[in-house]
Amino acid sequence: MVQPAGDLDLAATPRLRAHLDRALSTPQPPCLVIDLTKVPFCDSVGLGLLVHTLNRVRDARGRLVLAVSAGMITHLLTITNLDRHFETYDTLRAAQESLTAVS
Repeated sequence: MVQPAGDLDLAATPRLRAHLDRALSTPQPPCLVIDLTKVPFCDSVGLGLLVHTLNRVRDARGRLVLAVSAGMITHLLTITNLDRHFETYDTLRAAQESLTAVS
């Protein structure tokens, strides 16, 4: 699980990228939760990192789940039609439980 806090912008993206690189450096297909509930703002650079991460996880045959509160991030995913590509949940707990749920 990765839990950024604060704005996800040009200044913060390199730190988040480093955390994501560590989280994805496993030999098994990754199952990753990114908790964005404490991220009030995301610019195009931050959004690009989320899309890049989604592609990396899919290429590795893993699963990426976002915990996203109602607000700017949810709106951003909707207006860019990325809500159709990301698996999102309203709470961190729901996101974590989705990874352990048996289909």
